[in-house]
Amino acid sequence: MIFKMGEIFNGPGGLGYGAKTADVKGYQIDHVWANDYDESACATYRRNIFNGDPNAKVYHCPVQELNIDELEEIDAFAFGFPCNDYSIVGEQKGFSGDFGPLYTYGVKVINKFNPKFFVAENVGGLQSANDGSAFVNILADLATAGKYGYRLVPHLYKFEEYGVPQSRHRIIIVGIREDLNLDYKIPSPFTKDNPKTSKQAIEVPPIPVDAENHELTRHTAKVVEMLKHIPPGENAWYEGIPEHLRLKVKGARLSQIYRRLHPDKPSYTVTGSGGGGTHVYHWEEPRALTNRERARLQTFPDHFIFEGQKEKVRQQVGMAVPPAGAKIIFEAILKTFAEEPYESLEESQWWKGLKIDLKELKNDKQLQLTL
Repeated sequence: MIFKMGEIFNGPGGLGYGAKTADVKGYQIDHVWANDYDESACATYRRNIFNGDPNAKVYHCPVQELNIDELEEIDAFAFGFPCNDYSIVGEQKGFSGDFGPLYTYGVKVINKFNPKFFVAENVGGLQSANDGSAFVNILADLATAGKYGYRLVPHLYKFEEYGVPQSRHRIIIVGIREDLNLDYKIPSPFTKDNPKTSKQAIEVPPIPVDAENHELTRHTAKVVEMLKHIPPGENAWYEGIPEHLRLKVKGARLSQIYRRLHPDKPSYTVTGSGGGGTHVYHWEEPRALTNRERARLQTFPDHFIFEGQKEKVRQQVGMAVPPAGAKIIFEAILKTFAEEPYESLEESQWWKGLKIDLKELKNDKQLQLTL
């Protein structure tokens, strides 16, 4: 069985590549169309998800301008809706921000096509935006979307527990159409006690010298000298840095500023934006990682080529869902449809068991939560 998938907010294709590589007993996912406002991300998606097909239906435009009524039929859907207004690093404006309400375009797609399943993704801060009401409203809208409604299983996935060499925590909401009478279960973590390290990810196997997206970042002599005084795992506020090399910063001191990786631990979270000191730094060499090294931490294979200028590539890498983590989730969905058992959590340890009364939701859009 092949599911025909559509995707909005596609980015470079972290979710898309995870879906593309998922394969369970002949159950597969075939991409039909995608949309993103970023031109470089669309070019990357077309190259890697659609194998460079110039006629691939990758629509480069703001989602508000996407004509949903003219899109090809799909029965699977993915959308990592913008996280800017939900991130705990930002102001967490939630619904009151410019990006917060954009998830509603995902709801519109579901209302139009009634896909058999969907996958929605956002940052962990989503659960607390607008004092928690944003997440409740989003779940209510998704559970009651379409003609049939959906059984939802939201979970905060800690990807370092799923083989990803990076401490990256994301809320993934899996919805399976109610009339199909199928229950998705959260895949069991398998690297909780032995996570993959940043050194393993970057050095095994070695990255070819001529690899794409592998350009070095230029640093000032002062930054190089400062990095030499920062041990693995420490940052710019390390007490051993000589006074003349220390940063003169007032106020909050972000822990990731010039923070060097620890070779024996997973990386800290790779981000897609930020100025000096936010590029992720090598544990041994006094330098920032290359985009290819950062892509390794995000589990993109070396043959996955990012389009665009260096900073655009950095943005794409940092904003993506780790494909290896996404693949695990999509394969669990396919196993659900194939009725193939797999190791799973009996209930979400994060929510301690989230119960959604769909009938009640349809009546008054109120979530019934059992915590």
